[in-house]
Amino acid sequence: MGRRRTPELYRAPFPLYALRVDPSAGLLIAAGGGGAAKTGIKNGVHFLQLEQINGRLSASLLHSHDTETRATMNLALAGDILAAGQDAHCQLLRFQIHQQKGKNKAEKAGSKEQGPRQRKGAAPAEKKSGAETHPKGVEFSVEILNEVQTDFSRDPLQKVVCFNHDNTLLATGGTDGCVRVWKVPTLEKVLEFKAHEGEIEDLALGPDGKLVTVGWDLKASVWQKDQLVTQLHWQENGPTFSNTPYRYQACRFGQVPDQPAGLRLFTVQIPHKRLRQPPPCYLTAWDGSTFLPLRTRPCGHEVISCLSVSESGTFLGLGTVTGSVAIYIAFSLQRLYYVKEAHGIVVTDVAFLPEKGRGPELLGSHETALFSVAVDSRCQLHLLPSRRSAPVWLLLLLCVGLIVMTILLLQSAFPGFL
Repeated sequence: MGRRRTPELYRAPFPLYALRVDPSAGLLIAAGGGGAAKTGIKNGVHFLQLEQINGRLSASLLHSHDTETRATMNLALAGDILAAGQDAHCQLLRFQIHQQKGKNKAEKAGSKEQGPRQRKGAAPAEKKSGAETHPKGVEFSVEILNEVQTDFSRDPLQKVVCFNHDNTLLATGGTDGCVRVWKVPTLEKVLEFKAHEGEIEDLALGPDGKLVTVGWDLKASVWQKDQLVTQLHWQENGPTFSNTPYRYQACRFGQVPDQPAGLRLFTVQIPHKRLRQPPPCYLTAWDGSTFLPLRTRPCGHEVISCLSVSESGTFLGLGTVTGSVAIYIAFSLQRLYYVKEAHGIVVTDVAFLPEKGRGPELLGSHETALFSVAVDSRCQLHLLPSRRSAPVWLLLLLCVGLIVMTILLLQSAFPGFL
């Protein structure tokens, strides 16, 4: 598929680096900023309300949370708790949204200019704080629960954060190569160990407590607490390039559709060094219990920057450093959707619309929806139309019909056939 236009869902006043979707409230959470540099670019977390309007999915700013001098580079979501990676720190935020009750007519009349899609008439105090952009009749609050430093290198930076399956623990990784696990919401440290020589690029926590980490030392490791279980070796059953070292860029666990107890691990491998003629990047699916590679497929010559797995484990979303976005089917690793240079600059995060909560209502007639954000400050929407397929009973009926027709033709051509 070639170049196509994608809907711009939202444009923030700062570069966007992280993205999450809250399925229960239908919220899209986008975060980023200009950092501590005095450039006039703000830092914040924006909460966007997703709605179906005239058959189209749209997003409007519901609340803006100012993060002062820190840009949020990575996010993890667990119910109403948001873990935000800001420089060398992790900050836990709790957000709440509910409708106000008992509004009188005067208040309702005065709220016409403050509808959810008309933000320009904000009061001076609202503009100053940047935290009261929600419409009248809606209360939205963000509370800082806790904060802790999670990286201690010479240039400390938290690069990744994720919750465990029951949201009681939080794992972080950064430039010092150490994994640290914290209790939620107290952020009391319960585990720390050196996982990689150099930066940790990504990590994923499985439902059985196993932790997968990938780093700049070209290794991907599976841990049980701080004990190494195994190393991943994607090229055992895949292509080999003796002169081209690859490193793991991303790792994500995903369910196996129609198998409640099934689990898959997905990884992305990219060339460790930039070459004049870049070799392809690769997607690999692994068995989630044995961690043996199931299949590996090339996914183009554009360097992959981020990976997401849909809630059901059916789809994989990819973003590239050149701004392209793609959707793959998880089972076969075949590409279903591709937009070349949708952003024109590095895609920093992608996230699927969940299939629970308000997901089906917001999805409409489409099979899945993927959101992407980039340094260009834009959040874009990528919709995959439903793939039409014939029912199994109809295929069986057609097969039976073909067999009967074949027998009748043979009987007419050769009267003694039957």
